Parts: sequence; C-alpha cells; structure tokens
Amino acid sequence: MASSHSNFGKDTGLQVRMMFTMLLLGLVYVLLIGVLFAAGAGAVMIAIIAGALLLFQLFTSDKIALAALGAREVSPQEAPELHGIIERLCVQADLPKPKVCVMNTQMPNAFAMGRSKKTATVCATTGILQMLDTSELEGVMAHELTHVVNKDVMVMTLASFFATLAAMIAQFALFFGGGFGGGYGRNREEETGIAMVMLVSIVVYAISFLLLQALSRYREFAADRGSAVLTGRPSALSSALIKISGGIERVPSQDMRVAEGMSAFFIVPARAKRSLMNIFSDHPPLDKRLAALSRLEAQLQGTGA
Repeated sequence: MASSHSNFGKDTGLQVRMMFTMLLLGLVYVLLIGVLFAAGAGAVMIAIIAGALLLFQLFTSDKIALAALGAREVSPQEAPELHGIIERLCVQADLPKPKVCVMNTQMPNAFAMGRSKKTATVCATTGILQMLDTSELEGVMAHELTHVVNKDVMVMTLASFFATLAAMIAQFALFFGGGFGGGYGRNREEETGIAMVMLVSIVVYAISFLLLQALSRYREFAADRGSAVLTGRPSALSSALIKISGGIERVPSQDMRVAEGMSAFFIVPARAKRSLMNIFSDHPPLDKRLAALSRLEAQLQGTGA
C-alpha cells in the first residue's frame, strides 16, 4: 500500500503539458520583449520591471489571494476533523503538512495555494465543511494535495503572470504610447510602434489565456486521479463533486463574486451562472469528471485494490 501511495499524483501527462505550456509562454514572452525593444522601450528597464513583477507574483500571490478571499489559518483545536483528514493523507502520501485555512462563506468549495510543498496552503470553506461527510471531505482534500504534489499551482501562477503582464503592457501602450517612439517629430513611427506593441500584447494575452485554460482543465483531471489513488474511493470524490456543484448553484450571486476571480484554483468553478464563456472554462465538465472517476472505480475494484 505504501509503495502505491508514494507515487500518487505524479501525472506524467500533466508534467509534459506544464513543460510545453511554459515553453510556449516563454517563446511568446521573448517575442513580446523583442517587439518592445524594437519599438524603442528600454530593454534594461523592461527586464527589471518584468523580473520584479514575476518575483512579486511568485512570492506574494498566494498571500494576497488568501487575504482577498478572507481565508484564515485555523488550529487543530478549531478544525479537528479537517486537520485530522489532512494529517492522515499527508502521512499516506509522504508529504509535509501544509497550512490549513478556512474561508468563511456558504459557498461549498476548496483550493490549494503555494509555490512548493513546503509553502503550500490547503483551504476549505465553511460551506463545504458543513455539506460533506468525512469520506467525501477526504476525497476533496486528497484532490487538493495532489495539486501540491504536482506543483501545478506554481505553473498556473506563472502562466497567469504572462497574461497579466501582456494586458498591462497593452494598457500602457494605449494610454502612455508616446513613450514608445523614442523622440518627438516621429509621429508615424511612434504610431506604428505603439500599434505593434498593442497587437503583439493582445496575441500574447490570448495565447496565455488559452494555454492557461487548457492546462487548468487537465490538472483537475490529474488531481481527481490522484485523489482516487490516495483514498482508494473514487466514488467518494464523485459524490462530493455532485454535492458541491449543486450547492454552488444555490449560493447567492453576491456571495460568489468575491471568489470568481480565483475560480481556476477551486475544485469546482466559483461562478454564479453558466454562460457562453464556459466554452473557455478552466474546469472540465462535471459529467466528464464523474465518468473518469467511474472508470477509475472499476479499475480499482478489478485489481482488488
């Protein structure tokens, strides 16, 4: 049993996709920097600003997100069942215990944050703690710990950084475009440079967005698989996903708006309503997740696990 759990969550397909995503994002980012340099912006200043923003994103994004969501760290005395579940799973998975937080909202959901196993935080909402039984909550927490094992939260953070930076550069070019031309009396060259920067920035943002959504969908499948392997009960996670999805649909819209910006990091999308934008959803459809878990259940039963 221990040997099977020691490798839980390490999804080769996800690792390849994360490497491919970062490679493509790196290439389009180099293109963007090249266009900025050609347009007359200072290469050194660009590098300094981009590097500072990247470090800021890596080291503070989880803290900012937790604060924005109103999540707070809880002690074992405050949340004994949640701590107990996470401690048991971490022992099985040979993981250091992450920080445990609770978000005070009736929205049933959970998420993981942090750039590494040592800096990870796992958070559950009060809504999910009230809704799920022990086995279902265990399935959800195993799902979140799989994200920690795969380090996909860090890759998601980096990928979102590229999209955010591209959007910022496009806005800068739009509102402060005069600084890109390199001098006065060259209006035609300035306009051409600004237009090129805006065009490339928009392309970089679009590519980053699409890659981010595709990676986000796959990482949810990978985390579902990791949960199934670690707990040995895919059906418990299926039951939890059904309950959470149904519960979210009953949460008032005003209670969802705080969490919508962080939707990609939750186990179930934190959106008040379905829309055409779900074509670009950061989560796979619920029926496909349930079907995949059902197949895993059959495989586990077939092998006698």
